[in-house]
Amino acid sequence: MLEYLDLIMFVALMCAILLGFPVAFSIAGVAVIFAYLGWSLGKMDITLLGALGQRVFGVLTNQVLIAIPLFVLMGALLEKSRIAEELLDKMGRLFGQLRGGLGIAVVLVGTLLAASTGIVGATVVAMGMIALPTMLRVGYDARVASGIVCTAGTLGQIIPPSTLLIILADVMSNAFQQAQYEQGKFSVQALSVGQFFAAAMIPGLVLVCLYLLYILVRGWLRPQDMPPAPPDLVKPDWREVVGAVMPPVLLIFAVLGAILGGVATPTEAASVGAVGALLMTGYRYGAGPRIILSGAMALIALAILAGVIPVRLQRNDLTSTEIGLGVLYTGLAILGGLAVLAALRASFRAKIAHQAIESTMTMTAMIFATIIAAGFFSLVFIGLGGEERVAGILSEMPGGATGALVFSMVVIFVLGFFLDFVEISVIVLPLVTPSLILLGHDPIWLGILIAINLQTSFLTPPFGFSLFYLRGAAPKEVSTGQIYAGVIPFIGLQIVGVCLIWFVPSLATWLPSVLF
Repeated sequence: MLEYLDLIMFVALMCAILLGFPVAFSIAGVAVIFAYLGWSLGKMDITLLGALGQRVFGVLTNQVLIAIPLFVLMGALLEKSRIAEELLDKMGRLFGQLRGGLGIAVVLVGTLLAASTGIVGATVVAMGMIALPTMLRVGYDARVASGIVCTAGTLGQIIPPSTLLIILADVMSNAFQQAQYEQGKFSVQALSVGQFFAAAMIPGLVLVCLYLLYILVRGWLRPQDMPPAPPDLVKPDWREVVGAVMPPVLLIFAVLGAILGGVATPTEAASVGAVGALLMTGYRYGAGPRIILSGAMALIALAILAGVIPVRLQRNDLTSTEIGLGVLYTGLAILGGLAVLAALRASFRAKIAHQAIESTMTMTAMIFATIIAAGFFSLVFIGLGGEERVAGILSEMPGGATGALVFSMVVIFVLGFFLDFVEISVIVLPLVTPSLILLGHDPIWLGILIAINLQTSFLTPPFGFSLFYLRGAAPKEVSTGQIYAGVIPFIGLQIVGVCLIWFVPSLATWLPSVLF
């Protein structure tokens, strides 16, 4: 029995989470209990826990993870400022006359929100409250409508920027470095968040195309499930569509363009996104269109000019041209700062900033508490011999490297029925990914396969988070059983997406190889 203490520890964690205890406390509590058990039974060297303080400090000072609260703030501002509602209204009226047109609109809006917010809960709740009642009024089957809303909302986990990809990039980079050390390489390479953002772009769009194709085919085969909107629905003109779509698209280009173009780190780009979302919020809530637009243009011009013609004002050999540029840059910075202050004033006056900051602090605290507790858990698990057991299981799998990857993907998929992506990312992946990389799998391709698999955990009953989010926002006539039934075809499409990336690795590896 003692030799299986590591496995018993993992089962105990699953039971604690399923009993409803808070996740971070469950992870840390189980780690404390089994650390004491392992030490008292002579199965673990307790001095291993001396590394815990260093691990916590490493998490809190990790430059990659600092981007998480900034991206969360960007998404919270966009959600609280009701930009999602305007997008849904305009896109719904644009595509409403098609069979499945409202479903197409929901997926397209989900894609735009995924690329500009990356927050699954906010997107699912917004579309559950706005789009789902409209789809039901038109005559959509409740299961189909629920499945479309849930699935479109989860795109925020695979389409960058997303917290899943940031956490996964950190985990995979550490695993890649560990694998290189075990191979005897001491001049190791690291992986960046930008590489994973680039790698996820095409697979994310592939999933969007699969969803749209399914909706079109089902609308053609079973028109009664997704009828067109009433003919009296007023189509928006092109100005309304452009006005709704352009702000999030510009924000997407600013954030992802800065990262993929190598202009800014993910943390710097997340700051750009948060400022952009704040300016958009201020524009909607009466900060003054002139000051906001001129400030935004000034900040864009400052970023471009300072990148093309940098000026070092601390030097003592400046030319008159450089001094003139320094004055220009200072003026642009002041104008941009005034616009940010005006947007802050308007968002505080409308109580939008209060809600966004509270939401950001809550989600960030949850994520970091889970990561820190998972570091404690993994230390104890390694001390009990769990790491060697996992490596042994993977190396002895029939089918070699492919068999080990299939086994790992199935385990991750099954765990997704019960655990959140954060727990799986920071507890399970550090144990299996180094061995998979040592077996010869490309770390970026492997990371994207796992990312799509983890995205599925939001849809799989009984504990898929998107299902809970929609249950809270859906009308009473939509039952929990209908929501569960509605996501099953989309879970199948997720599996098809994993298979496509598996058999065509260039879908995930081509773009990062070109950009980096």
